[in-house]
Amino acid sequence: MNDALMERLHLFLTREDNRSLLGIPATDDQIAAAEKVLGLSLDRDYVRFIKSFGGAYAGLPVYAFSNASSMGQGRITELTLSFREDFKDTPAGAILAHSVVFSMDGSGNPILLDPEGRVLLCDHDTGEYEVIAASFAALIEENFAEW
Repeated sequence: MNDALMERLHLFLTREDNRSLLGIPATDDQIAAAEKVLGLSLDRDYVRFIKSFGGAYAGLPVYAFSNASSMGQGRITELTLSFREDFKDTPAGAILAHSVVFSMDGSGNPILLDPEGRVLLCDHDTGEYEVIAASFAALIEENFAEW
């Protein structure tokens, strides 16, 4: 994630009128614990985001450990483990076993980062998935807009 995008996010999320969109920054201990529970290494751009903003809204909800008050308290560990169970017998099951769910679309479909750093959207009705961005940084760049 480039510095210019991080600065735009910082300026937007720390505005007084946007405080409900900003979470509490993740700690190294929280990140290490999640990686252990999930059996994977978190994407470095995602880690940079959550260490700066916690679970925050950046054009879409980005869940972490302490989320923005406007987003609810879904933590990535619980979200990921829940969707792994829900999708275990679907085409997305094998991908989810080695991925982290960090967001959901407006219909409750999980958005995840796979081991290659791609962002995937899984359809909860069919169990199918599609690549929606080449990376976490690309997804944020495509979706984030200041208002």
